Order: sequence, then C-alpha cells, then structure tokens
Amino acid sequence: MNDFRSWIRRGFVAAVAVAGVSAQAAAEGTLNYATIGEPPSLDVQVGTASIASTISQHMFETLYAFDSSYEPQPLLAASEQVEDDGRTLVISLRTGVPFHNGQEMTAEDVVASLQRWAEHGSRGKLLFKEGAMVEATGSHEVTLTLPEPNGAWKNLLAFPNGGPVIYPASAVGAAGAEPLAVEQYIGTGPYKFNEWRPNRYVELVRFDDYAAVDAATDGYAGARVAELDALRFIPVADVGTRVAGLQAGDYDYAEFIPGDLFDSLDGDSNVVIHRNGAPIFGLVFFNSKAGILKENRQLRQAIQVALNKEEALRISIGPESLWDANGSFYPKSSVWYSDAGVSAFSEGNPEKAKQMAEEAGYDGTPIKLLVSTNYQFHYDQATVFTRQLAEAGINVQLIVVDWATLLKKRGEEGEWDMFFTHHGTVPDPVLITVLNDSYPGWWTTAESQEIKAALTGTADVEARRVAWADLQQLIYEQVPAIKTGDVYSYHIASPDLKNIGDSTVIWPHFWGVSK
Repeated sequence: MNDFRSWIRRGFVAAVAVAGVSAQAAAEGTLNYATIGEPPSLDVQVGTASIASTISQHMFETLYAFDSSYEPQPLLAASEQVEDDGRTLVISLRTGVPFHNGQEMTAEDVVASLQRWAEHGSRGKLLFKEGAMVEATGSHEVTLTLPEPNGAWKNLLAFPNGGPVIYPASAVGAAGAEPLAVEQYIGTGPYKFNEWRPNRYVELVRFDDYAAVDAATDGYAGARVAELDALRFIPVADVGTRVAGLQAGDYDYAEFIPGDLFDSLDGDSNVVIHRNGAPIFGLVFFNSKAGILKENRQLRQAIQVALNKEEALRISIGPESLWDANGSFYPKSSVWYSDAGVSAFSEGNPEKAKQMAEEAGYDGTPIKLLVSTNYQFHYDQATVFTRQLAEAGINVQLIVVDWATLLKKRGEEGEWDMFFTHHGTVPDPVLITVLNDSYPGWWTTAESQEIKAALTGTADVEARRVAWADLQQLIYEQVPAIKTGDVYSYHIASPDLKNIGDSTVIWPHFWGVSK
C-alpha cells in the first residue's frame, strides 16, 4: 500500500510541475477519484460505459438535463416549441456559450452532433427513426422533424449516457462510428480535458470561461460551478485498495464498494458513505444474434426458471438494506412501476428448469457467460447463478475478463452467449438498454418492435405506462435479458469534501463540490 501511495504522489507532483503550479495549490484543488477501472473512451455518443459517463458529464453537455425529480430542464437549450402534434420540435439555443476551444456554440454544432448521434449513436435511433431530420433554422435555433410523435423526445435529449452530447462541428462533422480521438474531446462543460495517462489517470481541469445556466443547481440541471482546479479519475480495480486509499487520504472519492464492508465503514470517521437514492440492477443479456441461445426461447426460459435471485443478492450484496428482490424494472415509488411478468422473476426451480432444458433440446453444450470482477457483485452473482444452473443440468462456462475487455467483447457476437452488466434507474423506459436495437443482445422481435412503437408514439402518459407494462411482460416471456434484482450501491468519500449531495440521480458529479 505504501508503494502504491508513493507512486500516486510521484505522478501527482510530476503533473503539477507540468502544469506550472505549486504542489500545495494542486493538492488543495484536485479531487482524486478511484474508479473501478479505465473507460474504453470518453466519447459517450457511441458508448454506454458508466465510467465514461461519470467522467464525461463534467466536459460534455446536452440540450437538456435532468433535475433531482428526473424532469428534463433546459441546459444548452433555452426554450422549445412543439408543433404539428409533436412531429416538429423547434429548439432555441442559449447564446454566448463557448466551447473549450474558445468558439461559440451555434446551431451548426448542434446539427452536426445530432446527425452523428442519429446515425452512429448508441441511442440515436430511439429518436431519429427513418425519415427524421434535424436542420439549423437560425444561428441559434434547430428544428427536429419526426415522422411520428415521440413522447420521450426530451428525455432522450437529456440523457448523456450513449446520448446526444454537443461537440463542435469541426470535431464531429466528418466523424463516423469510431470513438473520437482525445484531441477532439471538446465540450462546453465546467471542466475540460487535460490529460489521459493510460492505466494511471484521466485528468480534467476547470474551464474558466464556462457559461453556466442562470438557474439554481438541481440534480444535473441548473448552474454547474467548478470549485476545484482539477478532477483526476484513477483506475483502481481492487476494491481493498480503493477503500484503504481513501482511508489513508490518497483518494477523495471511491466508487462501488461491496455491501459486506458497509457496517464497518459506517462507523469510520475517515469515511462518508454516499448511498444512491435510486437502485441499480444487474442484467444478464442473452445473445439474439449468434450461438446456442439465439433462437432457443425455451432454453432461455429454463435458465430464468432455475435462478434464485434472493440467494444471489444475499450472497453478493450482504445487508438487506442494500438490496431488493424486485422483479419490476422500476422501484415501487416510480410512476413506471409494474408487476407485469414478475411472477417469473425468481422461481429458483432446478427440477422444472432441467425438464424445460431437455425439452428445448439442450445437450450440455457449454453456455459462455462473460463477466468482469471489476464490479464485484457481477462476479459474485454470476458464480451463484453458475452453481444454480449446474443443479438444473445447464452447463455455464464463466469467461472472466476485466471491464474494458468485456465492453469490447460484448460487441462481438461470436464471443459470448450471455454477459453480465448493470443498469441505473432511468427517467424513461425507452432508455433501458434492453429496448435498444443496437445494444449487444440485439433484441428485435416483431412483438417487441410493435410495443416499442406504442411506447414512443404518443405523449399520453397513461398510454405509455400501459405499453411499458406490456413490454415488461414480453421481456419475461421472450427473455432477451434477465434482471437480477435491485442494488442500492454506495460510494465513499473523504469528510473533507464539501457540498456532495446524497442523491446522485444516476452518476456522481462534482460541480459545486470543494475541499
């Protein structure tokens, strides 16, 4: 541990020397954040990695942002007009908003960013279906024309994970599906990109010319004030090192701490626990493009029947206050909560599952489950599920890799049959990755497409709730993915950090935070 601490300090002092400031000033103004690993890229338009979103939200901004009640509020947008029964959206942009390269954001930049997101973005097709278009209708006005109304349009424009962050046209005008290079990490946010040292850190520094919204900070909405000189995100895969490093003062913040440490950390004066107000939930995706599970729906159902989620949650998370065996994709407090299909959530019946697998023609062929140890509860639950499936005669082969490798491999259809990830509570069901045609898993049945069209094709809240309940029912019937249960994750922080709110909505953010 002492060697690791010395290494951090050596790198820290070297960076300060390069920046031309004193070590004391940097130490007072830099927040050191211990992450579970390294992001594959910070270009969040084309990726959905949570690590990338946590970092990039400080650099890149969207037209709208969610407040603490999950309502989208204007951020780079100033106002909007909805015309033609929701098919035409006229968005006025804020003026005088500079990019990190000094250029003012205009409609040209927004159009270029939205066009790239529409064609190559992880969630772009959820809004820009065939026939949709975006154009500049003024220097600071863009107009979106949709072939049909989309009741989730503002939520889609506010969600940065795989979302429509705004880059300069010069950065994305000719960009394709490949992630942007680091020299193109140019946004409008309160912090700007400074340096990425692979396997050491990603560093952002304060953007002194940032143009904040004239509104009180509320969740991700409102003013974003950079109180710190720099944010440094340090990959620390080992959870013990993350915890010990924060206790020793090497880190100011450390993410995703296991439940079995909760009670001991709760009484530690060197640690402040930040429990997420909304749960995340594990998801095991099934490969609908290739492999043994591609078209064998009965075998998928057999796997679902075999699993006892409560046992897996108890073993992987620990204290019951940190988990809930809830089969709905939303907590009971949400307007989107539904119990449709949840009777199939956690049957835990190996005998029934074995019979179903035999009837499905399963012959014992290994089923490849891709999982990472960077998120400890992923690996722990996968281990429990592997044992439970073995009791049902279903042979699962764990393929254990680091998180960055999993993110790469899950896009290669021949590399896996199932993979383990997790998902945050999102403001609109259309944002759940199971519903994304281009997300690994690739669930695009005729039935799902029809109900998804009903979910997005109206702004009527009650009609959308009915459509979502139908989709949740279909998920349990066709099993494109298995929800493993709600987890109230928590992170830990130094008591020296000031103004960190308990409700992070989705990702922890550090505008307004000081030390």
